Amino acid sequence: MSNTRYLTALMAVLSLIVLVMVVASRCVDDGNAGADTATFPVSLAEVEAAQPGRRELDIRHWQTDAGSRVLHVQTDQLPMVDVRLVFNAGSARDGDQAGLASLTNALLDQGADGLGVDEIATGFENLGARFGSSSHRDMALVTLTSLSDAEFLEPALALTARILRAPDFPEDALSRVRTRMQQGLLMQQQVPGPQVSRAFQETLFGDHPYGIPSSGTLESLPQVQRDDLRDFYQRYYTAGNAVIAIVGALNEDDARALAQRLSEALPEGERASPLPQARPPAEPVSHHITFNSTQTHIQIGTQVIGRDHEDYVALYVGNHVFGGGGFSAILMDQVRQRRGLVYGISSSITPMAAAAPFQIGLQTGNDNADEALGLTLSLLEQFVEEGPTDEQVRQAIDYLTGSFAMSTASNSAIVGQLGSIGFYDLPLDYMDQFQRDIAAVTPEQIRDALRRHLDPTRLAIASIGPRAPEARLPDDMDDDTEVSL
Repeated sequence: MSNTRYLTALMAVLSLIVLVMVVASRCVDDGNAGADTATFPVSLAEVEAAQPGRRELDIRHWQTDAGSRVLHVQTDQLPMVDVRLVFNAGSARDGDQAGLASLTNALLDQGADGLGVDEIATGFENLGARFGSSSHRDMALVTLTSLSDAEFLEPALALTARILRAPDFPEDALSRVRTRMQQGLLMQQQVPGPQVSRAFQETLFGDHPYGIPSSGTLESLPQVQRDDLRDFYQRYYTAGNAVIAIVGALNEDDARALAQRLSEALPEGERASPLPQARPPAEPVSHHITFNSTQTHIQIGTQVIGRDHEDYVALYVGNHVFGGGGFSAILMDQVRQRRGLVYGISSSITPMAAAAPFQIGLQTGNDNADEALGLTLSLLEQFVEEGPTDEQVRQAIDYLTGSFAMSTASNSAIVGQLGSIGFYDLPLDYMDQFQRDIAAVTPEQIRDALRRHLDPTRLAIASIGPRAPEARLPDDMDDDTEVSL
């Protein structure tokens, strides 16, 4: 397609978008009829940003002939399609070759079926489409965003299928990407954050596959060869190991054809076997990295229950009260705002396929490290014992239920939600049921769930700084002092 033809078509599409939005704005916002000016999207990014708030999702699902699971939502507000392929091919599948999954994923668009990296990039650029890939602990992603008109979508799909069918993993690209990853690892050795995160993962997970460094090590990366990438791709980037999520201005028949086309381009193969379940530490375990810095970074955590457990919602809301709710959370209020012991502090629960780590992260001046650690551990122990107040739960529920609008605020948000539902085998109405469960949770349920599943005596602690912190309470407190939560 010539550049002139492309620009002409793109201008026509954007003109149509502007026209539709003018009409829509007049229909839904009569109060602005007297406004002097109006602003309309003039780029793909602005078109995406203009999408509406939370929508009811009519999720269709099926399986392709090759065995890929498909989830589809038709949204006709914008002439766009978002496609996400989710593979059970994250770093937990690296085995004894740390970094293998990340390298394989990073090289997908570096050469395929005889096309070079520049030809692939130019091909998508000329269509106004975006192709992407990323690798995580559980999953690997391949994504495509395109205008839905067949003139643009068809060649974008053809190029995507060509990449999936025959990635070349060129030797020069492997050398280049591997060098870039090694340079990244060397840079991480100069700053504390990435080092303590890696140490925490290794301390908490030990020999479990989640303990493998996702980006590899300086020792492991040179050992990964081109044949290793090909073998990993053939084993894990298979039709039977894929979830295909499709969102946008595409009806079900066309979505079925799209999914079938991409699924057929993948190698044949079955779904990857389940990972072993991660367990909490049997006893307290800690690891310190000596590092010449003015700050000490500390991460604390343990294993709790996954999202399929009946108590998960109670823990989720409890975590929001304790450390996940920003400045309103107990940790931020007590450790930072009232006592000024840290620069930042928060907690999270991250449900994955074979683990759900509860984690606290904080950064503090070296002189405050002992008190910050001691107070944090004391607050955790007290919160597990007492649980939240009625008012804290009410505020958490109001915030969490109110924020659910963002889960369907854009096509990219919906396609991400569909990918997770398919990958983790969640019910199609999971997000709606999750919201209802959050709204119904009680302080008593949260307290009971905390006592059952979060053991503050079996924690993994990783730290980095000039010396290992030794937990002690602030000078104006003693072992019998309780903080008002």
